[in-house]
Amino acid sequence: MPSASDLPARVAARSRTEARTRTDRLSGRLVFILQCGVGAALAWWLAKDVFDHPLPFFAPVTAIISLGLSYGQRVRRAVEVMVGVAIGVLIGDVFAHLFGSGILQLLVVIMLAMTIASLFGAGLLITIQAGVQAAIITTLVAAPGQAFTRWLDAVIGGGVALVISALAPATGLHRPRQQAARVVEEISAILTETAQVLRTGDTALAARTLERARASESMLDELQSLASEGVAVVRLSPFRRRHLPGAQAISDLLEPLDRSIRNLRVLVRRAAVGTRRHEVVPTAYVALLDDLARSCDDIARQLHERHEPIPARAGLRRLGERSAAIDPASGLSGEVIRAQVRSMVVDLLVLTGVPSDEAVGNVPVSDRLSEGDDEDESTPT
Repeated sequence: MPSASDLPARVAARSRTEARTRTDRLSGRLVFILQCGVGAALAWWLAKDVFDHPLPFFAPVTAIISLGLSYGQRVRRAVEVMVGVAIGVLIGDVFAHLFGSGILQLLVVIMLAMTIASLFGAGLLITIQAGVQAAIITTLVAAPGQAFTRWLDAVIGGGVALVISALAPATGLHRPRQQAARVVEEISAILTETAQVLRTGDTALAARTLERARASESMLDELQSLASEGVAVVRLSPFRRRHLPGAQAISDLLEPLDRSIRNLRVLVRRAAVGTRRHEVVPTAYVALLDDLARSCDDIARQLHERHEPIPARAGLRRLGERSAAIDPASGLSGEVIRAQVRSMVVDLLVLTGVPSDEAVGNVPVSDRLSEGDDEDESTPT
């Protein structure tokens, strides 16, 4: 148990970690913050100086909202947000111009704007934005001669956000690949911890590792968001079309990574069960986890270096061959772990670009050590 004398050091270490986390978060958002500032200023300039609107409040506001709420799947969401905001502003403008403002008008215009946004197929967040903008428009009565200019301001702001989203994405095209590498690194780290659990019988570490495996799903969700934006950007931006093959290649990693993480969670859960029940997991099976972790490190390194992870195939194929050997002393948990290793080998071979059928063929039929058992296997166990 840590002593009281260690408290200052632990507090200092935690403070440094939190400071680094916050600095990294800011660093990751600097481009996005810059885009919001530039987009708002550009929208204001267009509405005020080009379209001669004296107070184009909704132009910069819509630009910021469109860029902010669309962060992740930028281009598609920018269009959705722009439509939602524009619908709310237009409905509010029309209603306020015809019927003035008041409690009843506010009730009707919010419901009407949200209904129309829903009919256009907007999601819940965009529907709410339509209601918010309609409420603002209804309660802030336009100056004489300014009716409907606020709707145009919203369209200008949304248009600016759309152009920025397509031509200068906040998410660089290298980020999906780096995120994919981090996901594979996390798989490696979880495999290494699981091997340690099986060697030491540490049930507390087993519980923490299982929680970590479950939490890895969020990293995959972030990768999916980044990959979707990357593909959308290169398809819509004339300056980035040449990057489409690379963006699509990262998007193609999602399916094998998803399957690999699902198999990993089953593996870790079974390791926790086996540890708690003191089941026999052969040393050779634990070594499979170590070698699979090393193969993941190889894949992650290649992705970080912007190379195709082809060199990792040889190690995965050797691992697939070794995983065919069944140890008769193994308990149920050991066999489940071995089976999940075999499935993950197939998933990771697919991730390196091996066709699915060929990847399955690289994981041979398991050796049957009991006499008289000649059951045929067509897929890895």
